[in-house]
Formats: sequence, C-alpha cells, structure tokens
Amino acid sequence: MHTMWISGAEWFAVLRIGLGLWWLESWRHKDKKTWFGGGGVQWAAGIADKHRWALVRSGFDVVVKPRPRTMAYVVAYAELALGLGLIAGLLTPIALVAGLVLSLIYLVLMIHDVSEQGQNLMMALISATGLLGMCWQAWSLDAAIGLFV
Repeated sequence: MHTMWISGAEWFAVLRIGLGLWWLESWRHKDKKTWFGGGGVQWAAGIADKHRWALVRSGFDVVVKPRPRTMAYVVAYAELALGLGLIAGLLTPIALVAGLVLSLIYLVLMIHDVSEQGQNLMMALISATGLLGMCWQAWSLDAAIGLFV
C-alpha cells in the first residue's frame, strides 16, 4: 500500500487514536454528578419508553432499569476504558469490538434522533475498519509487547 507521509499501518493507528480520543471525550463531557445520580439512565429511559421497537423497550426494562446506578458506572467507565485502551493501543481488538457493540447499542437506542446517528455510525465504522485493518500494528502497546501478531 502506497500512502503519503506515513505507512498504511500508521494511518490505521491515526484512526485508532482518533477514535480513542472520541471515546475519551464522551466520558469527559459527562456531568458526572448528574450522570452517576441517575440522570443519564433517566434520560435514556425516556428515549427507550417511546422507542418504536418493542425489543429495545423490553430490553432496556430488563437490563438497565432495574440497576440504574450500576449501568451508569458501566457506561461511563466503558467509555473511559475504550478511550484509554485505543489511545495506548492496549488490548486493541477487544476494545474495538466492545466499542463497535457500544456504538451499535447507542445507534439502535437513538434511532429517532437523526443528529446522534452520524456520531454513532462513524464510531462503529471506524471500529470495524480498525479491526479489519488490524490498527494495532503501529504505535501501540500491543505491537510493542507482541500481542495479536
């Protein structure tokens, strides 16, 4: 593969690091007091309650509603872990799959909100591209220690 300035593997690393920064920003911009106090789950519950797909409504009621505090921590710290893991390139394929799943969950939950769809879809696309392009080959701890060779 011929590219300008840097190698193809390094361009994939740029995508990986950019996606990691995006996840880190998702974590950073949350109002933690409101989020961990239940505000984030209440907001999502309002969206899930009006969702056009019964599977989303019932899935949210079974998985998230009974444990709002736990789910608030899971979501926030998943975003933090994804951001740090992708930036550092540590356990990158696992982070990419987890990020792809989380992006698709957000995409399905927010199917009515067109403004959110671009972000979720782009994050899912970058995750899939990074996974298929093996973006951990350059500028990563995975490459430095020989993981996922």
